[in-house]
Amino acid sequence: MAWSTRELAELAGTTVNTIRHYHRLGLLDEPERRYNGYKQYGVQDLVRLLRIRRLAELGVPLSQIGEVGAGGDSTPDALRQLDAELAARIERLQRARFDIAAILRDSVPADAPAGFESVASRLSEADSSIIHIYTQLYDEDAMADLRLMAEADTDSISSEIDDLPPDADEATRQRLAEKLAPILTQNLIDYPWLSDPVTHLSKSAHVTQQTFIEAVNELYNAAQIDVLHRASILAHEQPRITREANGDG
Repeated sequence: MAWSTRELAELAGTTVNTIRHYHRLGLLDEPERRYNGYKQYGVQDLVRLLRIRRLAELGVPLSQIGEVGAGGDSTPDALRQLDAELAARIERLQRARFDIAAILRDSVPADAPAGFESVASRLSEADSSIIHIYTQLYDEDAMADLRLMAEADTDSISSEIDDLPPDADEATRQRLAEKLAPILTQNLIDYPWLSDPVTHLSKSAHVTQQTFIEAVNELYNAAQIDVLHRASILAHEQPRITREANGDG
């Protein structure tokens, strides 16, 4: 029995172009040709093609199919590595499905920061943007804490700062800073690493600092930055004031 390229492709459940690609890679030998120049494939060609397709379905890269299919000493290690890669891919897909379910459940934008779906509707465009940047600067533990902070932030201060115009007057800036400071102070108490985040960085301290500065200056207006700066100073001073008031020095 002899088959043409098209007939072989149909039998194997693949395409003519795929077979030609396997020929170019050297995975499938070129068959003999008929008197009219057309290729003629036999049973062994079909079996070889089906073996290649089987390995490809398992996820073996085409560049490794020859080695893995030969069943050499390196085959078990190659399969274990492939299994680990598949497990990681499955985990990513499961995480994507979980995130999609949360996006649909909470009716939030599809590009909301991962894990922040439940609070995405309360995040300003600037806050959402900087959280996206944080995902590249901080490790998973830090991001988990940031999610908890965002979920606990139900005070109207956030929306007031979001709506703050760049020419806000001095009294408004100071009022908002004093209102925000206790929240920041509590965060510093609950999450001590905020005072020294080096151990939670996924990039170098220099890259993190430069990226943070650029992001804040780009995403927030002058008045908002001023309020955040004032509130940060007040928040860091509060523990010292409390210690002095208690006579702890």
